[in-house]
Amino acid sequence: MAEGSRGGPLAFGQVVIGPPGSGKSTYCQAMREFLARLGRSVAVVNLDPANEALPGPCALDIGELVTLPDVMASLALGPNGGLLYCMEYLEANADWLRDRLRALRGHYVLFDCPGQVELYTHHQALKNVFAQLAKWDFRLAAVHLVDSHYCTDPGKFISVLCTSLSTMLHVELPHVNVLSKMDLLEQYGKLAFNLDYYTEVLDLSYLVDHLASDPFFRNFRRLNEKLVEVIEDYSLVSFVPLNVQDKQSMRRVLQAVDKANGYSFGEREQRSLEALMSAAVGADFHFSSTLAVQEKYVQSQDKAVEEEVMDL
Repeated sequence: MAEGSRGGPLAFGQVVIGPPGSGKSTYCQAMREFLARLGRSVAVVNLDPANEALPGPCALDIGELVTLPDVMASLALGPNGGLLYCMEYLEANADWLRDRLRALRGHYVLFDCPGQVELYTHHQALKNVFAQLAKWDFRLAAVHLVDSHYCTDPGKFISVLCTSLSTMLHVELPHVNVLSKMDLLEQYGKLAFNLDYYTEVLDLSYLVDHLASDPFFRNFRRLNEKLVEVIEDYSLVSFVPLNVQDKQSMRRVLQAVDKANGYSFGEREQRSLEALMSAAVGADFHFSSTLAVQEKYVQSQDKAVEEEVMDL
């Protein structure tokens, strides 16, 4: 086992971040179950003081230290201000967190974080908590969840790209961006381009051209061009598609995270992973759901091109 800077064992894990409704708590529980089946000792830590209905077991809950309703009632703050105060309170009481985390040594830890975007773009409290975790020999990767329905709206997708880039630069952790809820993508509407255009963040000039077809966005073409120029100049943002019902999809996300935080698994876990993936071909496996979505869009676009050719 790898040792930390003070001679103790390193602890690996993920800080799961993203806007409200992106599926952070669902992801944490799905990943906990997936890792447990691989043989990893895994624990979920809830760092969201507004999360009162946890969907599964939680080894440590910030609610033992502070809760959002109590802060709002005692300090007459709204939800946003109350949540910022809670994170500052957690930062000021880092010793409480450290004492509780000692009982989880030897576990792979999933930190379920709040959904307020400001915490990851410019507020310092949660960033400082992550820095403290690094000093305590936690090797973490940030898993930034974004709802895949933003892909169906070019304007929103550019906004998501800007937010993701800002988050990557501010949080200062190895970073994996994830398009969540891929199994629901078809309910949101038709994509303008193939799925890999959005996951790999390919030439965004096509997206600007697509936006210009809308009379409202036509007036903001130069602004959109400058925004995508910033995104492309940094060349940092890409996404991994995720459907938590699809074990292949979960495996791809896990591989990306393990590569990001430096986790190295042994032969035993590799055998468990191979057994799990072979068993996944059974009835409980949603076979290659995200790839099926992509293939459908490729086929639909090819058909559209064929129809245009026939018309000519």
